[in-house]
Amino acid sequence: MTRPTTTAAILAALARHDGREALRLAAVLPHLGEHKEVITRGWAACQRPDFYRELGKDPEQLIAVGIAAVKARYGV
Repeated sequence: MTRPTTTAAILAALARHDGREALRLAAVLPHLGEHKEVITRGWAACQRPDFYRELGKDPEQLIAVGIAAVKARYGV
């Protein structure tokens, strides 16, 4: 049995409406273009929401924007 590519795994996560999983998978990829910063910040907000609250940021908003960037990057 072959393992799906990361892109296929991201698309599968998006298809099942698991945006956080898609964000997690995408955050480690090197070629995200203009979306990289937003995606990596969104995943960081998933991992350390209290840190972003201390900075005065809304982690849920950062996550939502990150998921939207993953969708935009992969044309979903």
